Amino acid sequence: MAGGQVVALVTTRKFFRAFDCETPQIEDEWRELQSEGAFMDFKRRNGGPLMGGASQAKRGKATGDWEDSPSQFEEELSMFDDAEMDVEDLEGQAGHDVIPVGDLFSADLNPRWRRPPAPSLDPSSDTLVFQQIDLDYYLGGSIAGMPGQTQGKVPIIRMFGVTDNGNSVCCHVHGFAPYFYVPAPSGFTSNYLSEFKAELNSVVLKDMRSNKDNISITVLAVDICRKESIYGYHGQRSLDFLRITMAMPRLIAPAKRLLEQGFKFGPFPIQSYQAYEANIDFEIRFMVDSDVVGCCWIELPTGKYRVREEKSSTDTDSQTPGKVSFCQYEVDVGWTDFISHPAEGEWQKIAPLRVLSFDIECAGRKGIFPEPDKDQVIQIASMVQRQGETEPFIRTVFTLHSCASIVGSQILCFTQEKQLLRSWAEFLRTVDPDIITGYNIQNFDFPYLLNRAAALKVDYFPYLGRMRGIKSVLRESNFQSKQMGRRENKTINMEGRVQFDLLQVLLRDYKLRSYTLNAVSFHFLQEQKEDVQHSIITDLQNGNEQTRRRLAVYCLKDAYLPLRLLQKLMCVINYMEMARVTGVPLTYLLSRGQQIKVVSQLLRQAMKQDLVMPVVKTEGGEDYTGATVIEPEKGYYSVPIATLDFSSLYPSIMMAHNLCYTTLLQKGSAEKLGLSPDDFIKTPTGDQFVKSSMRKGLLPEILENLLSARKRAKAELKKETDPFKKQVLDGRQLALKISANSVYGFTGAQVGKLPCLEISQSVTGFGRQMIEKTKQLVESKYTISNGYQADARVVYGDTDSVMVKLGVTTVKEAMEIGREAAEWVYYPYLLINKKRYAGLYFSSSPDTHDKMDCKGIETVRRDNCPLVANLINTCLQKILIERDPQGAVDHAKEVISDLLCNRIDISQLVITKELTRTAQEYAGKQAHVELAERMRKRDAGSAPNLGDRVPYVIIKAAKGAAAYMKSEDPIFVLENNIPIDTQYYLEQQLSKPLLRIFEPILGETKAESVLLKGDHTRCKTVLTSKVGGLMAFAQKRSTCIGCKAVLKTDAAVCDFCKNKESELYQKEIFHLNALEEHFSRLWTQCQRCQGSLHEDVLCTSRDCPIFYMRKKVQKDLDDQSKLVSRFGCGGCIK
Repeated sequence: MAGGQVVALVTTRKFFRAFDCETPQIEDEWRELQSEGAFMDFKRRNGGPLMGGASQAKRGKATGDWEDSPSQFEEELSMFDDAEMDVEDLEGQAGHDVIPVGDLFSADLNPRWRRPPAPSLDPSSDTLVFQQIDLDYYLGGSIAGMPGQTQGKVPIIRMFGVTDNGNSVCCHVHGFAPYFYVPAPSGFTSNYLSEFKAELNSVVLKDMRSNKDNISITVLAVDICRKESIYGYHGQRSLDFLRITMAMPRLIAPAKRLLEQGFKFGPFPIQSYQAYEANIDFEIRFMVDSDVVGCCWIELPTGKYRVREEKSSTDTDSQTPGKVSFCQYEVDVGWTDFISHPAEGEWQKIAPLRVLSFDIECAGRKGIFPEPDKDQVIQIASMVQRQGETEPFIRTVFTLHSCASIVGSQILCFTQEKQLLRSWAEFLRTVDPDIITGYNIQNFDFPYLLNRAAALKVDYFPYLGRMRGIKSVLRESNFQSKQMGRRENKTINMEGRVQFDLLQVLLRDYKLRSYTLNAVSFHFLQEQKEDVQHSIITDLQNGNEQTRRRLAVYCLKDAYLPLRLLQKLMCVINYMEMARVTGVPLTYLLSRGQQIKVVSQLLRQAMKQDLVMPVVKTEGGEDYTGATVIEPEKGYYSVPIATLDFSSLYPSIMMAHNLCYTTLLQKGSAEKLGLSPDDFIKTPTGDQFVKSSMRKGLLPEILENLLSARKRAKAELKKETDPFKKQVLDGRQLALKISANSVYGFTGAQVGKLPCLEISQSVTGFGRQMIEKTKQLVESKYTISNGYQADARVVYGDTDSVMVKLGVTTVKEAMEIGREAAEWVYYPYLLINKKRYAGLYFSSSPDTHDKMDCKGIETVRRDNCPLVANLINTCLQKILIERDPQGAVDHAKEVISDLLCNRIDISQLVITKELTRTAQEYAGKQAHVELAERMRKRDAGSAPNLGDRVPYVIIKAAKGAAAYMKSEDPIFVLENNIPIDTQYYLEQQLSKPLLRIFEPILGETKAESVLLKGDHTRCKTVLTSKVGGLMAFAQKRSTCIGCKAVLKTDAAVCDFCKNKESELYQKEIFHLNALEEHFSRLWTQCQRCQGSLHEDVLCTSRDCPIFYMRKKVQKDLDDQSKLVSRFGCGGCIK
């Protein structure tokens, strides 16, 4: 087929596929074209990747000679554009185009950038209602007519939000001051209040190292109130407490310390005072006291608020301040004068928040990762989408130098980088996003932009928040939690905007093998993207308009995918609902651990009952016995196994037995309070708690509220028909479930705000008791003597479920018998050990299984290479689904043989581990840590950083070498032909998982002899390395291609094999053609992934198995080309 025909067919096929049209004739021609290899011939003739071997592809240069047809992603962009054309006409806009901007940048370049015009607001007749999305505080001057202190600086709460019409709001809340409690000393009366206040004020002032705010009064008020400690049951006797109100939040810590160290005043001797609620964040304190929760709707009634107007710079009246934010509405209100609506009914709605997703591209130098003080920012892609909509309504790329147009996007071209950065910052302030997202923007994009702008001295760039005159400043921070481990993070203040870095969300919520955008997109969207190495980006930038256009499309895709992922995973909705349920600001969920959510709920419930929470010093405590696991009867069960599951076991135990801080009886308390044995319970661990008839516990009340709210949300979810409202309700019920389950964890956190070993160990004690009782009940009820087919036997019991062998042969029978108690049925069931089992899960229908459920098996673990997961998964499918254990054995032996003979692709052998500490902080040397150090020496810019997952393979080394010395970068291994230590993979990676699943079937001794010994393990292939060891001193000599005899020249064959030269030549050419075909298929697959069949592949995604295959075949192709070239013209003639 001629080249023109190929082009015509490709273009026609793309056109029809863009509109989902059935074109059987064209598809037949396309298949014929592929089978004939015509496309490959066309590529060869027109400078494709196989012209001159794989060298051009290896160089990764884009020629730009081919005028490409639209990629799949570009087609999506053009469809967005088509849908918006009517709106464009109404707005009088010429459409998305390429605009050479230069110094002419204006916020009016695109009318869509701005928010809808804000209607005028009259406080005397209009109410202002908005959804609060961010909340913080600042120190400012008092305002006439507003409550609070009138002199000096005062803390002012600032709420940012959006109205139902999409207008932005900044609300300053006045009059709320921070406070904490201490117990009043014995004999204290109201007569001593002023003396106590004066003395405490004096010692706090003396303790201050600097007084830059000129504070003269630190203690605003001291009041007596009746309160009761939350910790322990005291017979509901309230005591006198002193509520100490401080002038500023930062003064609470020194006041607490001074009181704890020993404080003397008046006639009272020096004594230590226990502080209560002195460790509560000021924002949480305000939200609890004013009944505000995260992302709730706030209403400012008529006559209760004041609107701020623009003021001239000459107007210096501090009592009536003008606007200090970029928000459309800016108001002042007293802290008791607004209404906070609970998230129920109509107030469950979500405002049309603006979500900006962006990505930057930098022109790095060869072999060096981009550095902001030296390397340019060359492109910034930005997409803006309204929450609740499915498509971005703004798609803009800021590019350095000219760029060809992209249908459906607006391209703004700049001649200078300073203009580009200044204009993008102005664009961000004009668009005024509520949420800013992207991938790793917190630790790369934003820090790079801020540092680059500082290096270029770009005025006004760092003012990215909603407050005028407040710079966005970069700070380094370390975050550590049990859930996420230790991470080095960068934080940037951006008042009024929520930074929703998708990478941080995924690290917090999902356990994945890799967290690159490419791997994450494939995992959740089944869609991949080009992963272009930073050094290639510079080549594209230095090319022409077409190559910069390709880079712009790549950059746009990187900005678009986070929006797609947010939508798919419902991240924003789920986090907003969690903020509403737990009562914390949205930003806390992204930057803080789990405990703050329970503290917020606990404080709200405690305040209703005049209870106060003590500040507990924690340094880690004794451990307690965990949940019961009934000893498993290991084996392969080819009969149905019914599963009895306890719904919300731990919350249910806490509610049923009234386990709480407020109901806990300390040793000897029962006797002191005169309680009878009927007034309290004794837990299996010997701890005592009063019954609900004496006092209803706070924690049970919180749990009852959460679970009943979840029940209501699920009931509403079933009735709801609107898709967006269904997503909100689903997010709400999930947040309620997670919150209920986290209450137990809060009590068991030894280093936490309020640990209580008595509660946590009692919960697990009751759990063990319930599991044991369930086992006895099941085995005594389901018996032949009671009319059942067989005696039931519990084969395993886990934390909150028991697995029962009922003695029936079909799933239907098991379901019928188990309807009284069983949640689901496993059939067949492979019980390997404690916390390790697999089975086909039947729940909805006895005829088809819902899924293959695996727990604690290598199919779901991330610390093994993919080969282990794939092999175990295939074996389990053969054992459980195909019911063919022998087929599973044969497959395992075949894979082991391929491994030892070096026939397994390297992508299957890559192990990834997270770099959580530096090398010095580990007790022993770790493979991934040592490799990271070696990679840093080779190329510091692209080396893994703290928090990254490090991919590596284990290579052959000297006998007895430690594993950490044998870890190596997979690409380095491929490029240098370094042999893999296949024996390590067999012994350390494959053998244990394989034996675990086959021992219950074959028996312990037989499993090892069948799988790990025999003919399939005797043949091994070892590569010769190009680096290391004696290879540095070796002299390479050519050998005969036929008999491998050493040759004096670089000829193809020796004299003895000369007569077979033609036959050998044909054989090697055949091998070369096979490699070319294989490489062509891989190349085409990568082109399809990048969205174009006519451009060079630049992708270097280390998470993609095709990338490793392509690199390997590419190298084999180069080697084979060199080998064929040794035949010279003589071989060709013959």
